Order: sequence, then structure tokens, then C-alpha cells
Amino acid sequence: MLIVNTKKIEPIKWSSPKGTMAGQGIEVSEALGRKPRSTDLRERHPFDVEILRIPAGKAPYPYHSHSAQWEFYHVISGSGTVRHEGGTARVVEGDACIFEPGQAHQFFNDGAKDLVLYVVADNPIGEAWYYPDSGKWGVPIPERRNIRSEPLDYFDGEE
Repeated sequence: MLIVNTKKIEPIKWSSPKGTMAGQGIEVSEALGRKPRSTDLRERHPFDVEILRIPAGKAPYPYHSHSAQWEFYHVISGSGTVRHEGGTARVVEGDACIFEPGQAHQFFNDGAKDLVLYVVADNPIGEAWYYPDSGKWGVPIPERRNIRSEPLDYFDGEE
């Protein structure tokens, strides 16, 4: 058995070129040995756990949906909104929601302090994602690419 302390895991930080999107994630599953590129289900793990921190005034990712992946979110602290196909909804500490494959979503921190969420995904092989605002697809095989008819940058058309 392996035990990790999430307070000791170095977060991965990111920001879009214009700075409208930013966040950081503590990749709990990877610290526990998950190998995300493996096709061996024992190495890949059946689910992926992240602690996502979204700074005030930011969204961590573009509005997107997944082709096969389910995502569960639980708000640990802070508040914000979640954009979904029916509009937007307010989220506060203690709220939980789930998105099934094909349901577009995007969190936004409109509060004064960081919005912190647990994110649990079921981690299917062959997953792709779609960005409705820019009409592009993210395809991870053979390597992560964002495409329309030619390779694109991840944030192309999002800011």
C-alpha cells in the first residue's frame, strides 16, 4: 500500500496565453502511481483524482465535453459558477455535481478567494474532448492534439 500526503504534492500550474484561464492541480492519482498513458488498466487506475484550485476571476479550462469520460466535482472551499448546457448554476462549499459523457461544462471562480474542488474522473481509454465555443476536438492518440482540420494550440479560439 502506498500513502501520499496531498499537502506535500507539488501542484501543476497553468495559465492561458492571455491569462483569462488559469489554475493548478494536485494530481493525487499520479502521486499514487497512476500512469495516464498506459493501456494496462492496473497501471492506469480505474479513476483519476485531482484537487483543482481556481484563482479568483478565472476559469481553469475552456467550455468542453468528453466523449467517454464521466467527471464528478465536489466543492471543498470557495464559490463560483458552473456553465452547463442549460445555462449556469451557482456552486458553493459542499456542493457536488457530475457530468456524463457529452455534457459540456466549465467552472468559473467569481468569488474573492480560490475555488477548490475535488475532481474524480473514470479515466476511459480512447477519450476525446470537444470545445463547443471554438468547434475543435482534443484527441490524445497518438499524442495530445487539438484539431479542426489541422493541429491547433489548446487555447486557440478560446480567448
